[in-house]
Amino acid sequence: MKQSGQILSEAPVKKRNYRPMIIILTIVINGLVAVLAGLPGVEDFDAFNVHILPMMNAIFNSFTFLFLLAALIAIKKGNAVVHKRFIYSAFITTSLFLITYVTYHYLSPSTPYGGEGIMAGIYYFILFTHIILAALIVPLALTAVARAWNQEHERHRKIVRWTMPLWLYVSLTGVLVYLMISPYY
Repeated sequence: MKQSGQILSEAPVKKRNYRPMIIILTIVINGLVAVLAGLPGVEDFDAFNVHILPMMNAIFNSFTFLFLLAALIAIKKGNAVVHKRFIYSAFITTSLFLITYVTYHYLSPSTPYGGEGIMAGIYYFILFTHIILAALIVPLALTAVARAWNQEHERHRKIVRWTMPLWLYVSLTGVLVYLMISPYY
């Protein structure tokens, strides 16, 4: 591993089997999101304006995108320490996104898109690809970080060739979906 142009020696780590935890987290996270998509929302909830949560989702997705981009730049420059910090930051903002997303969809009914014509087609294409790839990102990102923790650098590189661009796409399209549907809240 390199850090600012220097090679760091790593002590061997005891490899752990993260697969069961990755499977459990993938099922729980994707299952929770799927179940919430079909719920009507809490009636007469007025403790706070729940429509602030989608904006927070977009903000967290924006930060995730920026952190992933910074992580990619850092690793291209050979700075694994900075790369790791930005990846952890991306996991934090993604986790915060997930919390606000689940909260919003628990408390509020789904908001239909009100656009028409070509804009509706673009919106639904972006939304559909975003949803499918977001579900796929859960096990991919968790597997990538598990391989890094186990110092399986070659296997880590192989999976992040797919994971990084997909995660960037998911975080960016999350913001686009918000911008396109926000007038209809």
